[in-house]
Amino acid sequence: MIDTLELTAIPPEDEALRKEVRAFLADALDGLEPDERARSWMGFDAGFSRQLAERGWLGLTLPREYGGAARGHFARFVLSEELLGAGAPVSAHWIADRQSAPLILKYGTQQQRDFYLPRICRAQAFFCIGMSEPGSGSDLASIRSRAEPVTGGWRLNGSKIWTTNAHRSHYIIALVRTSGTAEDRHQGLSQVIVDLSLPGVTIRPIEDLAGDAHFSEVFFDNVELSADALIGAEGAGWAQVNAELSFERSGPERLYSSIALLECWLAHCREVGADASSRAALGGILSQMAVLRAMSLSVAGKLAQGLSPATEAALVKDLGTELEQAIPRLIGDTLGRHPDQPPPLPLMRTLAYLEQVAPTFSLRGGTREILRGIIARGLGLR
Repeated sequence: MIDTLELTAIPPEDEALRKEVRAFLADALDGLEPDERARSWMGFDAGFSRQLAERGWLGLTLPREYGGAARGHFARFVLSEELLGAGAPVSAHWIADRQSAPLILKYGTQQQRDFYLPRICRAQAFFCIGMSEPGSGSDLASIRSRAEPVTGGWRLNGSKIWTTNAHRSHYIIALVRTSGTAEDRHQGLSQVIVDLSLPGVTIRPIEDLAGDAHFSEVFFDNVELSADALIGAEGAGWAQVNAELSFERSGPERLYSSIALLECWLAHCREVGADASSRAALGGILSQMAVLRAMSLSVAGKLAQGLSPATEAALVKDLGTELEQAIPRLIGDTLGRHPDQPPPLPLMRTLAYLEQVAPTFSLRGGTREILRGIIARGLGLR
């Protein structure tokens, strides 16, 4: 059942991190155009990720023995909020830091922790997520990629699709079948770490409507994996991946995908003056954003308590992406009412980009239909 979402405050010692991060970003991102900032957690810059690592800001919640800072979820919330609010290019390290590292810490062997976690903290190991497959989409239980046990390890065959940054990553954590068939649904699923440089791995980037190539198809053709490629227990992949998705769906990245456009539009409104319709649109956006931020903070509080708020995270993600998708439309409508006040080119470029990519906001991390099914089950409605 879904638990209560309680008002939660960021502890002062974690809030204090904000000033330091904001000062760093003001210098590091100086001159970055708003349409580039709008890419933020899809913007790949390995050098920027290394700068964060040098400051101890990758693996913020990991134990010090692995190179982490041993901070809590609220500190990571502050860091994420500042990075996304500023439009920092965080894509290189984002998945490894946000969910691969916590997954390995919780379910991995000591050998896996010792090998992968320090590399993640140093921005030397970038990860992608191998969940969706052709013909399966968000129905993860129907996947067909298979790792067969062989002497000394596993032989992997199959494919994944819509895999963010696969062509730029070092490793993929793939959800695959190690027993049974697709008809067995949740049974027989396991997670494996695959080195993407191994023979038999083929990666083909997919260009999107905006001309970017964030996503890829990944093919596995008799890829030989060692025995320690398996994360956690064989057959426990479904439970593990749901715990992983709580990290993916709960963060502030589900609120700020359109924030660069909002700030650019506000600057334009201040310059030309905002009429009643613009003020009404702004009020609606900010009121929803304030509520959603409070909900996201509440989920961070549950994670800090060691809970796994899968239903609550799905709720925040569903509502958050709905607002993210609405912002470009609302701003475009208000600009269209004033043809005598042509907006500046950076604003138009940012609006054009987000209008093209906004439909994907409710797809990544689980489609709206999948999320609402999770919420319905959490409420005891199905």
